Amino acid sequence: MTKVRTRFAPSPTGYMHIGNLRTALYEYLVAKKEPDGVFMLRIEDTDQGRLVEGATDIIYETLKQCGLKHDEGPDVGGDYGPYVQSERMKSGIYKEYAFKLIELGGAHICFCDEETIDNQRKIAEARGESFKYDDPCKNLSKEEVQRRIDAGEPYVIRQNIPLTGTTTFHDEVYGDITVENSTLDESILLKSDGFPTYNFANIIDDHTMNITHVVRGNEYLSSTPKYNLIYEAFGWNIPTYIHCPPVMKDEHHKLSKRNGDASFQDLVAKGYLPEAIINYIALLGWSPETDQEIYTLDELKQAFNVKRIGTSGAIFDIEKLTWMNGMYLRKMDIDTYYKLVEPHIAKAVKGNYDHLSIAKILQQRANTLNEIDEMLDFIDTYLPFNIDLYTNKKMKTNPEIALNSLKAAYDTLSDLEDWSEESLHDTLMNLVTVLQIKNGQLLYPIRVALTNKQFTPGGAIEIGHILQKDESLRRIKESIINLEK
Repeated sequence: MTKVRTRFAPSPTGYMHIGNLRTALYEYLVAKKEPDGVFMLRIEDTDQGRLVEGATDIIYETLKQCGLKHDEGPDVGGDYGPYVQSERMKSGIYKEYAFKLIELGGAHICFCDEETIDNQRKIAEARGESFKYDDPCKNLSKEEVQRRIDAGEPYVIRQNIPLTGTTTFHDEVYGDITVENSTLDESILLKSDGFPTYNFANIIDDHTMNITHVVRGNEYLSSTPKYNLIYEAFGWNIPTYIHCPPVMKDEHHKLSKRNGDASFQDLVAKGYLPEAIINYIALLGWSPETDQEIYTLDELKQAFNVKRIGTSGAIFDIEKLTWMNGMYLRKMDIDTYYKLVEPHIAKAVKGNYDHLSIAKILQQRANTLNEIDEMLDFIDTYLPFNIDLYTNKKMKTNPEIALNSLKAAYDTLSDLEDWSEESLHDTLMNLVTVLQIKNGQLLYPIRVALTNKQFTPGGAIEIGHILQKDESLRRIKESIINLEK
């Protein structure tokens, strides 16, 4: 059997779009499902006008952060380099194959004005008509073509498409697809500046690099028949196609960096973990055979099956990603978690408080790293009093009940010498029994008194332990005074 070889072939045009990252992940999983599968990185930079400085480094860093280690590429080498299209172009490979395709009858030289052709296409589209340019240059003799080239006339190389008949191709997701050749336009393969178009360079590189499986978005389904006509003209083996449904912002709009939608870098900056992002986007369009939702990358290698990729768009749900990210954070051992969140705690808390104790309460409640600042805003700064917080139907409290509970807690805690969590717990639970009230009628008012917040990362006992005795009693006393007013 042929060794499986896949390629991730991004253009260095900015941050890593979520749809592109999912393509990289699926390419990686297709290759790594096989023991000797090869996952390759190729940089496609033929569209020089869209290149962004530093974008190639972003690609390297993103793959590294996500654990998608490529076996071949510009930075690691390999037997099929160069792995950057602009460097491959220096060898003349694209021009060579373009002229060879002309000899095989799959392309022709065109001297027509591209602006005129584009205007004709726009007019046809505005009328709702299909457009296929009838290129008069196809009727020129070889001698006339050579004469014009020698005279310095600008030209492009354009693909030949049969006027009649159909072209059929197979896709692993969408099955067999047949199109009428009359609906296919004769695309440019080599531009007048000598640069190949994306579609042509893609085909040449995939063949010469022995790519066996091509994963890409379903927007390329319409171009695939034209790709196959080129493969067939050369007599080359056609790769296995895996076209994926789009990642959607909502039911009607695709997720797009052009519209300002989040990139991988944006999500990381918002406090999401790369491994959680990878886990989540794996499920955007692919359904595992079980109800399992949390996967390591190694587990994804085993479970992934292209037959389980759907055909309809998958909506990117930030709330689901947030939940999944929280699951990853809570599954960490405390040492790993502490190392991860310590910079965030240090930024949010300047006072002399136990950061490890803070990390322990955060781990059970923070779903993203960026929530930490807001969660801890009460520690350094005692927030303004708000009497409405003391009324809570679930806890069966109101300002009057809260005042009685806080007075009793203040008196009891003032005499407490051991300020450990265990001691605080036992003391307050005993006080609940003495007062003959429910747990929440004591603990909830204490938590509000300590934080002046409705939602906090920990309970009264945990927060009291972190704030320590003097600060806890000071806040409880101030809350009593405010309630009495």
